[in-house]
Amino acid sequence: MTDSYIYLDTYLLQQDMRVRMPKAILSNMGVEKGKTKFDIYFDSRENALVFRIHSDNNKGATQNGR
Repeated sequence: MTDSYIYLDTYLLQQDMRVRMPKAILSNMGVEKGKTKFDIYFDSRENALVFRIHSDNNKGATQNGR
């Protein structure tokens, strides 16, 4: 795992595939409920999901952000 990762909480994957986000992201990341979009990446080496705040100049799934 990367040293820059900060553990926030553990959540269960919901039956309808939703993932609850920890409330700590509201204060730590400056996101807004119902408005902020995330790009989701799969890190196959670490078997991990990475959520990044979507930026309009970001190409999302077509470009690997690493």
